[in-house]
Amino acid sequence: MHHTTALLIELGAVILTLGIIGRLAGRIGLSPIPLYLLAGLAFGHGGLIPLDASEDFTAVGAEIGVILLLLLLGLEYSASELVTSLKTQYPSGIVDFLLNAVPGAVAALVLGWGAVGAVALAGVTWISSSGVIAKVMTDLGRLGNRETPVVLGILVMEDLAMAVYLPLLTAMLAGVGLAGGSITLLISLGTVGLVLYAALRHGRLISRAVSSDNPEMLLLVVLGLTVLVAGLAQQLQVSAAVGAFLVGIALSGEVAEGAHKLLAPLRDLFAAVFFVFFGLSTNPADIPPVLLPALLLALVTTFTKIGTGWYAARRAGIGRKGRLRAGGTLVARGEFSIVIAGLAVATEPRIGPIATAYVLILVVIGPLAARWTEPLFSRLQGLPGRRKPPTAGPPTMEDMIAAETASTPPAEPLSGEAPFPPDGPPVGTPSQAAETPPQAARS
Repeated sequence: MHHTTALLIELGAVILTLGIIGRLAGRIGLSPIPLYLLAGLAFGHGGLIPLDASEDFTAVGAEIGVILLLLLLGLEYSASELVTSLKTQYPSGIVDFLLNAVPGAVAALVLGWGAVGAVALAGVTWISSSGVIAKVMTDLGRLGNRETPVVLGILVMEDLAMAVYLPLLTAMLAGVGLAGGSITLLISLGTVGLVLYAALRHGRLISRAVSSDNPEMLLLVVLGLTVLVAGLAQQLQVSAAVGAFLVGIALSGEVAEGAHKLLAPLRDLFAAVFFVFFGLSTNPADIPPVLLPALLLALVTTFTKIGTGWYAARRAGIGRKGRLRAGGTLVARGEFSIVIAGLAVATEPRIGPIATAYVLILVVIGPLAARWTEPLFSRLQGLPGRRKPPTAGPPTMEDMIAAETASTPPAEPLSGEAPFPPDGPPVGTPSQAAETPPQAARS
């Protein structure tokens, strides 16, 4: 069979399969990411149907998928929102890093993967899935909840941290020394700072230069600019993903909204190809030996993410139920974890199977945790569905006398006599009780 013919057949079969399993995931209320990964495992080396003719095309499509994922993520935020999140959410971002990156690093060191593996696996366990979380909050009708800005603030902090983390990881994977890694990090920080400054000061000019009333022209200009910047960023060892994210931040207003609508279908297509490609690069036979460590790591980081959401929501003055909802919503891992593992798998092949198993577990547990964390913890901790005003314990003799006095109507005053003494009503009368109503507890 001719190579082009085989390519078209394989590619058509893969895309059709992705469409079918995506519809199936929507029917059962599940994120399609785990099914895409399973499809990649089934099609890849060691799977049921190996794909040879379309492997190169899938690899390029996966790179485009990562770029589009980060571009549209950047389009969701403006530069001012990012700066505001940095000012208000940085303590929560530090707690998020300590609670969720450290378990991954420790696990990698215990497994004997060395410093590079520790940094890579720390990123896998650290970053929540913005795509899965956004869909879960929409499905549960929580976009208007008090804890939703806290969840979004954590996600923004993680996205910004990727601008520092990904170049550092890329330098370590390339075997660059301390001096080279420092230069790469400085270039990345300088690039991020420059883009944020340009977006804050000249965002309208940039958007006006890219804007077009013709959807076709807008699509071509934005997509071409993003791929070009991503390639230049890759050349500077900054990371193509970060370059695409910065392009999204620089665009704002109607241009960002129009570009988002035009590029969303392309993102969905190539993002699916990216997840399939990651599954293709993982041998299914390598997953069972790492299933137990992946499960333990998933359980630990489930509780650490819940702790992160609890802390961040508490800083915002949100009640216990809202704190639990915020923590459960942050549990899901997905696209960023796979991006990090995909970068590291060439240098540390053992990270691929454990990252695949880890994401498969948490992308299923994530929506369940978002739905059931608050009701489950409320039952375990004895929290009622609606909190009542706290009681002061059994009544004392004074309380009983005061209650009896309050229940007895006052005697009719004699003619010309004041109803109460000049210094006010006696203690325990209904007028005093009405002045001091119990405070309603905040749920």
